[in-house]
Amino acid sequence: MAFLDSMNIAASGLTASRMRMDTISENIANAEATRTADGGPYTRKATVYEAVNASNGRTFHSILKNRLGNEYKFSETLGTFGGARGGVTVSQVIDDTTDYVTVYDPDHPDADEDGYVLYPNVDTTQEVLDMMAVTRAYQMNLNALDAVKTMASQALKIGE
Repeated sequence: MAFLDSMNIAASGLTASRMRMDTISENIANAEATRTADGGPYTRKATVYEAVNASNGRTFHSILKNRLGNEYKFSETLGTFGGARGGVTVSQVIDDTTDYVTVYDPDHPDADEDGYVLYPNVDTTQEVLDMMAVTRAYQMNLNALDAVKTMASQALKIGE
């Protein structure tokens, strides 16, 4: 596997992890939001990862070629920017379908006629655990990038 392929795979993991971190942060920030622009309580969001490979067209190579157009001068025959053979992307952010939390609080401004308030379906403990897991995944992708950088640097020293 080429150095750039390895870097593309790790970079895709960094990007997907960052998107998941942002989604988790949004969930935690809105864990007590009983009223949104839609009128109901906040609904927990979740990210859906999708594998990326050269056959689905979502590679670094295809994106670079589309963005640069005629300025694209890298040789595909030499394998430079030839497209990652794997990786991950966030294909969509979906709403969690679990039930909202119902709490009896007749003094709350969003209470219904029976005194119950619908709170978001966000479990902050689970969100913190998810954040810890995605932080570890982010760190592992950084470690992979660092290893590729070290290998490339050592390969360049061979010719000295």
